[in-house]
Amino acid sequence: MRDVTDSAYARAGVDQSRSGSAVRALVDVLGTIDTGRPDRAALGSGHYANVLRLDDKRGLALSTDSVGSKVIVCEQMGRFDTIGLDLIGMNANDVVCVGADPIALLDYIAVEQADPEMLEQIGIGLKQGAEQAQIEIPGGELAVLPDLLKGHPSPHGFDLVGFCVGLVELDAIVTGAAIEPGDAIVGIPSSGIHSNGLSLARRVLTDLDERIGDTTVGELLLEPTVIYVRAIRELLESEVEVRGLAHITGEGFLNLLRLEAEVGYRIDAPLPVPLVFDLIAERGPVAPTELYEVFNMGCGFCCVVPDAAAENAVALLAAHHPGTAVIGHATATAGTVELPQQRLSGSRAGFGNA
Repeated sequence: MRDVTDSAYARAGVDQSRSGSAVRALVDVLGTIDTGRPDRAALGSGHYANVLRLDDKRGLALSTDSVGSKVIVCEQMGRFDTIGLDLIGMNANDVVCVGADPIALLDYIAVEQADPEMLEQIGIGLKQGAEQAQIEIPGGELAVLPDLLKGHPSPHGFDLVGFCVGLVELDAIVTGAAIEPGDAIVGIPSSGIHSNGLSLARRVLTDLDERIGDTTVGELLLEPTVIYVRAIRELLESEVEVRGLAHITGEGFLNLLRLEAEVGYRIDAPLPVPLVFDLIAERGPVAPTELYEVFNMGCGFCCVVPDAAAENAVALLAAHHPGTAVIGHATATAGTVELPQQRLSGSRAGFGNA
């Protein structure tokens, strides 16, 4: 196993090992909160979203996320009309992972300078994303923080954060606990890099204007996150038993280990890898062990279903997202993710050569 502090991602300024330790330190403190009332949380920390019990039957699913350093690409490109789609995707895709129906998102926009044209463009992406996910944006916050934010270039600095809520019946929460060895893993294609790993991608792909076929590096990096909500909601409402749902973001397929199941996962038929990842691997150079820890590598979402239901699940999901396919199966080797084609095997500590 390589030393993660020696990784290309760490050299780009993001040490995932250290970040994980820092999050655990924070969560350990927050776990001691005593409100003097019964705990409403239906899930433990570490899932894609948590669920608060509203009553004996219904729950409120909650999740929050930002678009990360993808905002820097927007600033450098002078283009802000797609980043709102990323915000909806990063948040609503997480909320649907617990079986909830996302209903609303609040946005927090921090800017170096209040520019009406830039905010209008951000609003265009938010509107498109909200309509794709069928959620409302009933409010938000704009903070003008010139002392805190400096753009690339200034004065176009900004940050974008969302807080998403959804509704779920308590007996319909999807945690992954029902997954069994032999269950099929259905992978849904990503559009590219989505909104994770941009610090590493920007360090490697420095010329945003470089032509790559009929597009540019900058356009490849700005390709919006796919919003999977409608397809997953349709799957949840179908006759297919959905045992696990995983949004494949930072840490790639290791996200499957966030599901509450004493199983492992073998990805032996991965989806095609988009061009942007080949470029990052070549220009870095970035080793496969790190590529599969940092990026989605062409698979943006996974659904775990009984093997007998896999064909129906693929057909339903592919109607929304062509290219959806069975990419592997759950195994009895708990806590591991295997990618035989890449000769990789991983645990929560990261991938290593198999």
